[in-house]
Amino acid sequence: MAKKAKARRVREVRDRRNAESLPALSTLTELPTFAQLAASERQRAAYEQAVARAIEAGAAQDELTLGCVVRLDRGYPAVVCADATFRAEFSTRLTKGSFSRVAVGDWVCARRPAGHEMGLIEEILPRESDIARWRGGNRGERQTLAANVDLVIVVQQLGEREVDFARIARSAVIVRDCGAELAVVLSKADRAGEAGVARDIDALHEVLGPTLRLVVTMAGATQAVDAQAIARAAAEKGVAFGEDGVRALVPEGCVAIVLGESGAGKSTLLNALLGRVVLETGAVREADDAGRHTTVARRMVALPNAGIIVDEPGLRSLPLVGHERGLALVFPDIAHEAAACRFRDCTQTHEPGCAVREHARDEGYEGRRLDAYLALAYEMRTSRAVLDPDIVI
Repeated sequence: MAKKAKARRVREVRDRRNAESLPALSTLTELPTFAQLAASERQRAAYEQAVARAIEAGAAQDELTLGCVVRLDRGYPAVVCADATFRAEFSTRLTKGSFSRVAVGDWVCARRPAGHEMGLIEEILPRESDIARWRGGNRGERQTLAANVDLVIVVQQLGEREVDFARIARSAVIVRDCGAELAVVLSKADRAGEAGVARDIDALHEVLGPTLRLVVTMAGATQAVDAQAIARAAAEKGVAFGEDGVRALVPEGCVAIVLGESGAGKSTLLNALLGRVVLETGAVREADDAGRHTTVARRMVALPNAGIIVDEPGLRSLPLVGHERGLALVFPDIAHEAAACRFRDCTQTHEPGCAVREHARDEGYEGRRLDAYLALAYEMRTSRAVLDPDIVI
């Protein structure tokens, strides 16, 4: 008992120190206002039900408010409501429930007791989309990166070598499975040059189709190159160029999240969109062309004359576990043919009667697109230990 009490006191001291070191909300000028956000009708109906439950549990009605989580610092949510922005803790009733992990973008029923500096999150309202990646050893253990997002923008830096289309395809599978749309921003285009930009656009269109929304930018450029030449190379492929092209992806009323590896240029791009240096940026290591984390907090950033972007720390990995639906949504033509294979567990690599291989030969789509599908399907097959036994890919 003494050990448990000591551990509890240590946690309380640590939590108090963390809370005291949080940035003051009054200094965070880039946060969106309540008027720039919009809960869905389903979420508003759920809020009314949550209010009734909170009142039944002893809360006063004038203490309750509809809010949106706009920032997370060390697990402490910042919530914006109609008349205030405040830090919040979690009510005891919420922490004892099965759904208590809040994410940036979550709509919540919050309580602001009179005389208390921090508010309380009473309930997390249903999500319209849940951008999440797998973690842990069991199916279903997922980390939500952001909730209620309309668009996922994957930032991928360019270079002398061909763009990493396999990683972008992986992101597309997760995004579509989570209920959002996808766009890709190719950053640091100076590193690829005109020919490299044209090459990489062609590769991505081959893998993910001609309707993929693409923007080429020079944000994070490290060399003095002719920006007009890069813009012409993009325009010849029907692709937008520059920060205005990115801003057009996120009109007013839209909530997007920016994902990408550390060093891809996410924070540099957002600073350019904001027109001022708000987010810290860092250098890329020459040894492996990788970056270090500069974004620590998960936060919403309101763009001038545009929508809202969720800034997310760089992701080292995006494991594919349980995203079979997303694979079929990204590669519907291949998934359709796979259903006609002779063997239910066909791997589309060597089995007789493989409809995918036959169709590929007839239609001529062997290449990057098929390679990307096969690689992602193989990864999910090898994750069989954490998948349901009746899943066959």
